[in-house]
Amino acid sequence: MGEQKAMTIKGNMATAMGAKLCRPNVIPAYPITPSTLFPEKMSEFVADGELDASMINVESEHSAMSACIGASATGARVCTASASQGIALMHEMLFIASGMRLPIVMAVGNRALSAPINIWCDHQDTIASRDSGWLQFYAENNQEGLDLMINAFRIAEDERVLLPAMVGIDAFVLTHTMEGVRVPAQEDVDEFLPPYKPSHGVLDPKEPATFGSFGTPDYYQEFKHAQVEAIEKSEAVIDEVFKEYKERFGREYNKVTTFQCEDADIILLTMGSMTGTAREAVRKLRAKGEKVGLAKLTVYRPFPAPELIKILSGAKGVAVVDRNISPGAYGAVYTDLAGAFANMDERPLLKNFIAGLGGREIFVESFQEIYQKTKDAVTAGEVKEPVEWINMNEDVMR
Repeated sequence: MGEQKAMTIKGNMATAMGAKLCRPNVIPAYPITPSTLFPEKMSEFVADGELDASMINVESEHSAMSACIGASATGARVCTASASQGIALMHEMLFIASGMRLPIVMAVGNRALSAPINIWCDHQDTIASRDSGWLQFYAENNQEGLDLMINAFRIAEDERVLLPAMVGIDAFVLTHTMEGVRVPAQEDVDEFLPPYKPSHGVLDPKEPATFGSFGTPDYYQEFKHAQVEAIEKSEAVIDEVFKEYKERFGREYNKVTTFQCEDADIILLTMGSMTGTAREAVRKLRAKGEKVGLAKLTVYRPFPAPELIKILSGAKGVAVVDRNISPGAYGAVYTDLAGAFANMDERPLLKNFIAGLGGREIFVESFQEIYQKTKDAVTAGEVKEPVEWINMNEDVMR
């Protein structure tokens, strides 16, 4: 094992460093705040001779993903980065990348979608793409951003999976914030992630073939079924890869990570950078004798229903804190969790909270309020307001 190098870097640099260690062959990209620093850093690696790769500057995010698809179809290891409106612009191509079973990895600086124009953090951009067939990972901090990029390549390229993956880091909270990280040695990553050599056919002028061709009703549904099977198979692959990563590099990852959940009556469920604030709120509440715990989603697609049911079933109430909203319904994580518990006779009371949209601050006090509201609902034995919005600006609402 080589020595891991300690560095203090921004989140975008951490995901770029993780990608560089994976030795991608092709990097198509189009700049968009707050993920622009990723392609900038990757272009520096290429220009300085630190990375042997083709950096392709394109005219839009739609073109960036199109170029990713073309390069990956030839058998190249491919990565890119985007955010917000950029992911929306490449939305069509996201489905094609997944449908063609191409293990592209994309670093995402999670950012709100317009209108109004907002460059700050929420998860609406990747949540809006949750049905495109991509694996989705969310980092709590810069170290997780780096590590999850390496894991994403390994998982996506596994022959049992062969699906694209996105790694989300929260805009500005992580993308532009300096944090300490430990960077694995190149030789160790090379052992963990060998060169990508697809066993299936690839685009090759010497052996012409057609990929992603016309799918009639006689065949289309079976293709979709195979895609869903691949995402289901990825659950075991993710566990295997996370376990090996811990053995090699000493950092543990799980689809769902818990804190103080063993005897908790109320459990907070979070995703992304808000988790650190929630963890501090749990510590403060525990110091007051409150039986509260925290569960963090690192993997959102595939949705880890079995793990969540096991962790949350013993609680009396679960507060799902979503940094997104499906207008006319609920937050996405809450919706998926409610579906997971739908056919169970005994389940905890579920309550949904919308917080942090467009970069709105989420404080320790916010989580204390969320806890109290959930506890009150448990005491009352009913949920009068299934969805509550936290830290609203009453002056603006008037």
